[in-house]
Amino acid sequence: MDPNLRYHRQTLIPWIGPAGQQRVAASRVLVIGCGALGCVIADQLVRAGVGTLRIADRDIVETTNLQRQTLFDESDVAGQLPKAIAAARRLGQVNSQVVIDPHVVDIHSGNIERLADFSGQKPDVILDGTDNAETRYLINDFAVRDGIPWVYGAAVATEGRAMAVLPGRACLRCLFRDAPQPGQLATCDTAGVLAPTIAIAASYQVTLALKILVGRAADISPQLLTFDLATGRFHQLDLVDAKSSDCPCCARRDFVFLNTPGGEVSLCGRNAVQVRPAPTPIDMDAIAAKLSVVGTLRRRAYFLQCDLVEPPGWSLTVFPDGRIIVQGTSDTSRARSIVARYFGA
Repeated sequence: MDPNLRYHRQTLIPWIGPAGQQRVAASRVLVIGCGALGCVIADQLVRAGVGTLRIADRDIVETTNLQRQTLFDESDVAGQLPKAIAAARRLGQVNSQVVIDPHVVDIHSGNIERLADFSGQKPDVILDGTDNAETRYLINDFAVRDGIPWVYGAAVATEGRAMAVLPGRACLRCLFRDAPQPGQLATCDTAGVLAPTIAIAASYQVTLALKILVGRAADISPQLLTFDLATGRFHQLDLVDAKSSDCPCCARRDFVFLNTPGGEVSLCGRNAVQVRPAPTPIDMDAIAAKLSVVGTLRRRAYFLQCDLVEPPGWSLTVFPDGRIIVQGTSDTSRARSIVARYFGA
């Protein structure tokens, strides 16, 4: 297929042009999270012709995702496919010219540097497709430390926001100094989400990313876009003077989120806790043998599931990267004790 024809309408945009398209085609992009925001982001970037797109996501496709997560369908739910894998399969059908590199992992301080390593080169931009503040603050720490542009985005109910975080400008912690406590912010599970809200926030993120990729980052105004589709309100918050001389991250360079090991995470609305007892990949065959004597084991292509005999009604989902999801409680202490009982850690 003639690349000039494929991207013709895009190269007509004055700030892209043929030269900008060549830069896009040579780019390296990391998308962290492939839920609602991440699906739209990844789809638009692949259609725009980025060179290499790496997708990192920890979750499996579920029925409730289909309302807004545009890369998935019912067959992905039936097959219990990880989102990163399902997304990569779909995107490969959209544009075979793009190198798509899926990773079924939970992003944490111990692996973000490896995921951002493109054969010794940094990504040209990182895009936020996550659904939690902890990971966003981790991305901010990492990107500020290594001087990598990244694009923040968030959406819940009918409200969304997005901004570019560029080296030398205000970072996320200049605006939002402290990470919110668990349960403090509304989530899609508690407040719902309208699919068009996702599409607008993610599309703006991609626009900012493309400006960065074509070398027009200096043209991006320092501002935070916020909007509410229920009221039709769109607002640009001016961030010209937002950079803080006392920011813990970009001023004092105290990368607390990057230097803090990840622990247990209660998965909102799912009566489940994610536990990460192992910092490195684990032996899935050994785990399967161990779990086969304590419950009903199901082995999938990308994970193991075990319905435990004790406690009744509880289950474990084990991933090769060392994560274990304990289904049956939202209490992190109880989840940790179950993991210790069956894994000895």
